[in-house]
Amino acid sequence: MGYIRELRKHIGSRPIISIGATILVINDDKKILFQHRSDTLDWGLPGGSMELNETLEEVAARELHE
Repeated sequence: MGYIRELRKHIGSRPIISIGATILVINDDKKILFQHRSDTLDWGLPGGSMELNETLEEVAARELHE
């Protein structure tokens, strides 16, 4: 999340629009993969914000790996 962090230094807490990807992983038993977030302790689908010069496919792959 380097790009967003850098942007926040300049605009503070003002609203921004960002692009991101969410990944839906379903196994053969029709079970869905959820991740447990370490920052908020919530459960959700893997995903995150796009960095500069990334495609949506690259965002999805990076976020799933992370």
